[in-house]
Order: sequence, then structure tokens, then C-alpha cells
Amino acid sequence: MAYQLHREQQLNCDKETAWKFFSSPHNLSKITPETMNFIVMSDFGSKAIYEGMEINYKVSPLLGIPIHWKTKIIQVDDHKSFTDFQEAGPYKYWNHHHEFLPNEEGILMKDTIDYELPLGILGRIAHNLFVRKKLNDIFDFRYQFLENFFNEK
Repeated sequence: MAYQLHREQQLNCDKETAWKFFSSPHNLSKITPETMNFIVMSDFGSKAIYEGMEINYKVSPLLGIPIHWKTKIIQVDDHKSFTDFQEAGPYKYWNHHHEFLPNEEGILMKDTIDYELPLGILGRIAHNLFVRKKLNDIFDFRYQFLENFFNEK
């Protein structure tokens, strides 16, 4: 079964600042709860994302068990949007589209994640029991981090 998570957040910064932060794969660990043990394994130096970039992670989403996750950047519209797609990892399907829309207050950031779990009915049960909540908790953490980082006055 296909699911979608959609989030929006106003960032009080300019487009360049938002893009610089989100286009660096190494900032992903900053916006992920420590309990996930999220580690970016790929080393890109200060290189920003580009179409075709493959990023390898280790993450422990459940019971502290580490798993490999590999995403590929499949779309980049410089300073406007990018999409990462899971090549290998815990989901049957994961497509995360990031948008950065300038407005009077700075940047409206939008995330749309389309995803599916493996294992058919067991995946649907897992989604209802804990996966949906876990994803919401991760994006709630992310929201609070970004509020503190971009919107603290």
C-alpha cells in the first residue's frame, strides 16, 4: 500500500541559506533524532547535491538494529527543489521531494514523501502499529530543529 507524508515549514532565511543547508548531505544527521543513530557514510567534502549523486547511510530505525540505506538524487532544480529516491533500504519504495519557495517571510519549505513498506499485509500492520508514528516523530524532531536553527530571534 502506498502512503504519503507531507510537511511544510516557514524558514526565516533567504533562498541561498536554505539551499546551502539542505543540499549538504552531511546536515541530514543534524535533522534526524540521535536515537536513529543516523550516519552519512559517503564523503562528499563540501560538494552540494547533484543529479545522480548516491548517498550511503547507516540508520537504526527499530530496536537499535543498524541497516544500510542508499539514496540517489534523481532530480535537482538548483535553489528550488530536489528529489531523493531510495536505491536500497528499509522501504519497498521511498521518493522524497523537497521544495523551497521564496515568499515575503523567507522560504516556505515543502516535503512530500511517497513511500511503501515491504511484506504486504505485515507491512501494513507495521505501518499502523509504529512506522507512521516513527516517521511523524522524525519529522517533528526535524521541524523543531529547523525552528531553532532558522527561526530563533
